[in-house]
Amino acid sequence: MATLRDIRRRIASVNNTRKITKAMEMVAAAKLRRAQNRIEALRPYAADMIEMMVDLATYSGETSEYALLQERDPESVVAVLVMTGDRGLAGAFNANVLRRAFEVERTLREDGRETRVLAVGKKGIGTLRFRRCTIERSWQGLSDRPEYNDAKQIADDLIGLYLRGEVDRVRVIYNHFDSPMEQTLVDEPIIPVPREQVTDDTRTARPGAYLYEPDPATIFERLLPAYVEIAVFRALLESSASEQGARMTAMRNASDSAEEMLGGLTLALNRARQAAITQEILEVVAGADALG
Repeated sequence: MATLRDIRRRIASVNNTRKITKAMEMVAAAKLRRAQNRIEALRPYAADMIEMMVDLATYSGETSEYALLQERDPESVVAVLVMTGDRGLAGAFNANVLRRAFEVERTLREDGRETRVLAVGKKGIGTLRFRRCTIERSWQGLSDRPEYNDAKQIADDLIGLYLRGEVDRVRVIYNHFDSPMEQTLVDEPIIPVPREQVTDDTRTARPGAYLYEPDPATIFERLLPAYVEIAVFRALLESSASEQGARMTAMRNASDSAEEMLGGLTLALNRARQAAITQEILEVVAGADALG
């Protein structure tokens, strides 16, 4: 049976842990608000950009000639961009992405295709290397506050791999932010650019409301790399918000567990104190009987 000293030490330890988890929950909540604001600011820009590209594709005519839209058959080499966080203590946030990445790699290998892995986030990089996975490129320190320049650098590397013919497709795996308590795992292709995202076969060429200079085809070709950059940037922002939401939820659950544990330890402490007092009374009574 635990002594009073042992129980008091455990209470002090759990209380200190609760203070830490509460502080981490508050920090994650503040970072989450900033990340949500950045996502909300990006969405109108991304929507307008896609609308413009659809409009440009209508006037450009045949779009199959653009390199970033060309499908390759067979797809012998597939690049997988894995987005995780730089820190842990976020529940299953990192584990879900890595589990999906390993499933994709195994499926591609069974189909006779090669996988080239690129990783964002210290936790993912460490796990992939521990599993003896060769990492083509890696980036760290982006999960707290990703910037557009970071997305551009990643997108340039992905586009370069594709245009040089080193890979035939690029997929990205990340957590999409739905709410602080819910994140959706996303596994989607970004290169070649999905044709349905930037073209609309139901539209026909018509006199436009915009005047494009030098011409729609040239502008459309220049915007395709920008689309990839926006897609990567959006994934970085979604992953950042998901990480903070998952960490906030995990720390809240840890704090609640600490509260429950403190309640049980306090009850055990009171029982132990009562037992000690009862034992002392019995000893005093037994001593008095012995002297009498």
